[in-house]
Amino acid sequence: MKPEKLRKLTVAIALAASTMAASTASWAETIKVGVLHSLSGTMAISETTLKDTMLMLIEEQNKKGGLLGKQLEAVVVDPASNWPLFAEKARELISKNKSDVVFGCWTSVSRKSVLPVFEELNSILFYPVQYEGEESSGNIFYTGAAPNQQAVPAVDYLINELEVERWVLAGTDYVYPRTTNKILKAYLVSMGVAEEDIMINYTPFGHSDWQSIVSDIKKFGSTGKKTAVVSTINGDANVPFYKELGNQGISAEDIPVVAFSVGEEELSGLDTKPLVGHLAAWNYFMSVEADSNEEFIDSWHAYTKDSKRVTNDPMEAHYIGFNMWVKAVEKAGTTDPDAVKKALIGVTVPNLSGGYSAMMPNHHITKPVLIGEIQKDGQFEIVWETSGLVAGDAWSDYLPGSKDLIADWRAPLSCGNYNVKTGKCSGQDL
Repeated sequence: MKPEKLRKLTVAIALAASTMAASTASWAETIKVGVLHSLSGTMAISETTLKDTMLMLIEEQNKKGGLLGKQLEAVVVDPASNWPLFAEKARELISKNKSDVVFGCWTSVSRKSVLPVFEELNSILFYPVQYEGEESSGNIFYTGAAPNQQAVPAVDYLINELEVERWVLAGTDYVYPRTTNKILKAYLVSMGVAEEDIMINYTPFGHSDWQSIVSDIKKFGSTGKKTAVVSTINGDANVPFYKELGNQGISAEDIPVVAFSVGEEELSGLDTKPLVGHLAAWNYFMSVEADSNEEFIDSWHAYTKDSKRVTNDPMEAHYIGFNMWVKAVEKAGTTDPDAVKKALIGVTVPNLSGGYSAMMPNHHITKPVLIGEIQKDGQFEIVWETSGLVAGDAWSDYLPGSKDLIADWRAPLSCGNYNVKTGKCSGQDL
């Protein structure tokens, strides 16, 4: 073969190889979705289901053709209910695995652990669980309930419907229960409740010996005033807590418990007969009657191949958050964090209660508030709900250091804690 022909043939082969390599790389490229939930340790009882939820949502989106012409790829890690490890795993998801977005965390201490990482690396976290408020980060989108979307309405229900006068604020010893109870105590005092009618108790994660504490609650509720327990107990400690209530014969008629961290998933591991009548405050229950909910439950059962698997509130929060992210990426035409963060504000998607939820400028969403009563089958009968949607408030109206703060991540303010009195922004969070 002549040298000129050989040269041309070599160039042609090189170009073909280059084109094939580029095509293969394009085909192999995916949009990576980080999943940051504890699959072991004390919080696995609650978080494992959220990992499964994300895998289902990603699979369904891929069946629709993916996103921006690419398939989604789930990147799952296990921070093992170890709060410092959450930060390490978050950094791994963003820096090493190149995740375009992360869905995860349950406890506020895990969210506080990862928050600086997401701000440093300018990535996006969707946080799906009720929390204490007092925070608004430009890199976090809070799809769970703020206190004004769960805790405060639950207390109002107990006051107005059950005429409760004495209060036990029982929680796990970390930031969410302590801050929530600080807000609730201030709210109760503002409603005229005497401080001696408020009992506050904290226990460590995984606490199992509830005999003396439940005995104290029983004694506190024996004064003749209607007493209720507001529970911010998290994780597997709920199992022995509710069992001990039954052991000591405390029924919902005697001292009702309204829980903020107990849903269908937690009840699935309990004998619910002694718990019938106790309450939970959420923004979604599996028993909600709506076409969207029926479709979601059917999809869940088909995905898990288990018709007995329940759904719960944080699952709905992931459903809402994931669909908001997809819609924002489509709107922005890119997964670039800055473009997606901007596109997310104002995005509206269906929730599972038959309505729509919107992302507000403070990175919180609109949600209905529901009170459910535990039934023998482990489901909740909805006994009360708000007439419409409630917008999440990042900063409490009942704490002196917070009542003058607002969060608005739109330009030109772009601030998570803007003081309306001083006209100053203090930074991303306090």
